[in-house]
Amino acid sequence: MPFDASGHLIPGPVGAERPVPRHIPRPEYVGRPGPRRSDRGDVYDFGEVARIRESSRIAARAVEAVGAAIAPGVTTDELDRVAHEFLVDHDAYPSTLGYRGYPKSSCTSVNEVICHGIPDDTVLRDGDLVNIDITAYVDGMHGDLNKTFLVGEAAPATVDLVERTREALNRGIKAVAPGRQINVIGRAIQSYAARFGYGVVRDYTGHGVGATFHSGLVIPHWDDPSATTVMEPGMVFTIEPMLTISGEERWDLWADDWTVVTRDRSLTAQFEHTLVVTERGAEVLTLP
Repeated sequence: MPFDASGHLIPGPVGAERPVPRHIPRPEYVGRPGPRRSDRGDVYDFGEVARIRESSRIAARAVEAVGAAIAPGVTTDELDRVAHEFLVDHDAYPSTLGYRGYPKSSCTSVNEVICHGIPDDTVLRDGDLVNIDITAYVDGMHGDLNKTFLVGEAAPATVDLVERTREALNRGIKAVAPGRQINVIGRAIQSYAARFGYGVVRDYTGHGVGATFHSGLVIPHWDDPSATTVMEPGMVFTIEPMLTISGEERWDLWADDWTVVTRDRSLTAQFEHTLVVTERGAEVLTLP
């Protein structure tokens, strides 16, 4: 079981890559070291948003399917199996699979893992929390979200962290409006998290998404004065705050070059939606 004597995670063996039926279209980066550069931009028309909405809904339903399988004694690799099978059963390609060499169809980030946890033989324990991050690629478009789940009966402080991180995302979404600068999103999130002494991870952010998995658009979750891009109708991106219970903002990266953990190994939670800027605010696309 990949926990050390202090109860902190250590890397476990990663199982084989799961196959995707040949009839399901792959993103352009599969089989390559990384994605091709794109100058496509982040504003989409009505028909394109409809396609992103479809991929987003499939991803959201996959997250719910995985959530239903979470329980003490279940491995994170088993959760990845559920995610993978749901996606391919709906003719969707798991966007993470083969992205810059990532070996799995979802990210499963347990306890102190901020993001990008690779599913392995980690056995979930009563009281843990686990974030499930899934992106679906359908009809040339990616839809991306994540959600943090409690495993069994969690401590009140853990429950609070999860619920407050969910609310931080909601507040970030409510700040979205055409004509506003991107930094209002992080300002809303950071001011809310500060009420509880939580840290906001700064180096991992939201991003443009749609025709590309990650565009060059960056959505900080803190009040970054340099984030002056002005939102406009049709702009599609993710908001995905990562909050730490101890206030720690620093992180360490495992040798796998993916798994990001809090420097002090304190608990962290995250929630994410893909959304489109509308004339009045935002429409969340990643709803089941």
